[in-house]
Amino acid sequence: MRIFVAGATGAVGLPLVRALCTLGHQVTGMIRAGRGVDRLRELGAAASFADAFDPKAVRAAIAAARPDVVIDQLTWLPADPADIVKSLPDDTRLHREGGGNLLAAARELGVGRYIMQSRGFFLDAPAGRLADESAGFRADAPGDVGESTRVMGEYEGRVLAAPSMAGVVLRYGFFYGPGTWYRPEGAIADQVRRGDARIIGNGNAVWSFVHIDDAVAATVAALTADPGVYNIVDDDPLPVAEWLPAFARWVDAPEPPRIGVEDALATIGEEAVYYHTRLTGASNGRAKAQLGFTPRPLLWKGPGT
Repeated sequence: MRIFVAGATGAVGLPLVRALCTLGHQVTGMIRAGRGVDRLRELGAAASFADAFDPKAVRAAIAAARPDVVIDQLTWLPADPADIVKSLPDDTRLHREGGGNLLAAARELGVGRYIMQSRGFFLDAPAGRLADESAGFRADAPGDVGESTRVMGEYEGRVLAAPSMAGVVLRYGFFYGPGTWYRPEGAIADQVRRGDARIIGNGNAVWSFVHIDDAVAATVAALTADPGVYNIVDDDPLPVAEWLPAFARWVDAPEPPRIGVEDALATIGEEAVYYHTRLTGASNGRAKAQLGFTPRPLLWKGPGT
């Protein structure tokens, strides 16, 4: 199978390329000029140089690759997770414009299947319940988070409605494991050790995680699965007040301090407060049934967590 991966050197993109090449697929990874070409070539993938914001370059790259499947793994993440809210406008623009360019080119060139990276943590569900695949995004979220959810929801809609193309939406949880922020030597562990990672308010927002290797396995399975939406999350959704102290213990860090909501609003901002007080976990039943998804237990979830 010929597969075109945009964002091929990202947190999911690179291990996905490795897995696809190992399985014998012909893989082309789209990257910006001068960045990551050797990492792709050593895996056996071809490198295609294109800026996602340049529609002509994106179309030319896809046309040259002649793929059966296009996979959008584009993302714009800062080096420091403390800057995640600041980076959201750039990430939102990347999905709106870069993802739009990918989808338009894939449709025009007759690509048969389109798989997109979406989010399994901005979903809307009643309090105390997990969001399934029918859930929409919380478009009323504050500030840049709200704009991100609206753009992502619109993008999902275009992918699923594309005629003559099998559209697959993978709503990933927060990634952890090799190459991510959430690992013993990762950026979040460093934050926790410095005492910079604090629990805001009651820390009642529920987060769903997924190990990066499990996310890759689900994406590979999506190459031939029924079109539609899949939540790619593990079986251990936990509120911040539970998972963050457990993570601290896992990386041999002190217990995270707490900060009140009012103080957090004044010093960190409403988006950060939203992450700790309003996020909803997701269920993974459809992924298990249709993709054969078998996520490992959350690695830092200990007894009583």
